[in-house]
Amino acid sequence: MNCKKLFVALLVATMAITACKKNLEPIEETETIVPEDIASFKETATIDLGGETSAEISAYDPSTKKLFVVSNEGGAKVEVVDLTLYPIVSKVRTLTYPSNAGINSVAVSNGLLAIALDGADKQGNGDVVVLKTSDLSEVKKITVGAMPDMVTFSPDGNYILSANEGEPSDDYTVDPIGTVSIINVKNNYTVKTLDFASFETQKSTLLAGGFRIYGPKASFAQDIEPEYIAVSSDSKKAYVTLQENNGVAEVDIVSGSITKITPLGTRDISLAENPFDVSDKDSKIALANWPIKAYYLPDAISYFSTGGSSYLALANEGDTRAWKGYDEEARVKSLKLDPTKFPTAATLQLDANLGRLTVTKAFGDTDGDGDYDELYATGGRSLSILNASTGALVANIGKDLEQHVIDAVKYDDERSDNKGVEVEGVTVAQVNGKTLAFIGMERVDMIAVYDVTTPASPKFVQLFSTGDAPEGVLFVKPKDSPNGRSLVIVSSEGDGTVKFFQPNKL
Repeated sequence: MNCKKLFVALLVATMAITACKKNLEPIEETETIVPEDIASFKETATIDLGGETSAEISAYDPSTKKLFVVSNEGGAKVEVVDLTLYPIVSKVRTLTYPSNAGINSVAVSNGLLAIALDGADKQGNGDVVVLKTSDLSEVKKITVGAMPDMVTFSPDGNYILSANEGEPSDDYTVDPIGTVSIINVKNNYTVKTLDFASFETQKSTLLAGGFRIYGPKASFAQDIEPEYIAVSSDSKKAYVTLQENNGVAEVDIVSGSITKITPLGTRDISLAENPFDVSDKDSKIALANWPIKAYYLPDAISYFSTGGSSYLALANEGDTRAWKGYDEEARVKSLKLDPTKFPTAATLQLDANLGRLTVTKAFGDTDGDGDYDELYATGGRSLSILNASTGALVANIGKDLEQHVIDAVKYDDERSDNKGVEVEGVTVAQVNGKTLAFIGMERVDMIAVYDVTTPASPKFVQLFSTGDAPEGVLFVKPKDSPNGRSLVIVSSEGDGTVKFFQPNKL
């Protein structure tokens, strides 16, 4: 082969390899590894922003070293916190939105701050307001669906996505549809809001997989309640938790369409690997197996890649529809149990056994005869890891998680009858070359750290205490952090504190 032909052959081969690389999924970031002890996170700074609900979700801007914190104390507000002199942190400004019924979420990307606000009427359309982080001037205000509960940017910064929960009014006379809004930043913030009406035809199949559609007089689209969003590293797909419905939706961001709903099924508490502490009146803290199942009902979701595959981490908090107009909650002792399925019903329904456990009365009477053939608790009390492509369950961190809290003498037995440790938040990030899941537990005021570098075999790393009722769990990479070290920021709605945690250097 002559030189010219060899050059052409090499050029073609190089182009082919480049094309293949561009199409590889997932895209894994390669950054300089900062040597840090993954098991040594400790509090290095804190700020008190007020009382209850004054610190919920936060977002950090590396260009200005400002932290933006959602507050609903005395109105819809964003507290602006300066981290320039970290570990000295100070509040420098408050943004107020008196015309909005509430504020739910914030996100930052490329010098822009997105704020998710309820409308003046909570069941009406909400707003996403975009500001410049440099001077906090308004860039755009975009109308989205009802009750935008979570807002996030795609990793490339080209899109803003909003999960519009569409909760009903307390009397359940007004029930807006649940939607997902996709805002195209590069196209003058044009918005496309997607609903779930087209999935009505799949209802029976979804229900068979453990999906929940049950609101009184609600259509399929009305019954869906999007909660939280995670976006793939290539900015092409979004994954949305449908908390009350017990599922995850997949969204094609580029085409602007909802492509799939994955029902999450249930966690079988009769199995050895899935024990619960079900009573707050048994004078003990002990995980045990019971003849019940639990809907996962995830809140937060985090997308991550490791070992050449993509995964979703789900914080299985549990949530119910407990409104004046419709309440699905019941104690097991208040229900009539099928004598064949539950031959020891009288014993099971004692307060020291299952009697006090909160379950849903919307499901379980499988034969429609007025008694319950199955019992379904409301919340998985765990962190689930799913394969992002298939939706298959890869691992479930539940028994190990709660047992570590019990061993640390931090378990709140008063919550045994309802949600346990209450896994609410999660973010997955790289620290010293390891993939770590930071799991927020609202009812024990703690973060658990697990090594999920091998997702099928999570390994416990550490527990550390937070403020009261941690709501937002945010990770800042060393290259973006104010002092060049990994930073976990936890905002707690119970006491209004924001606490900052960092690991030791190696």
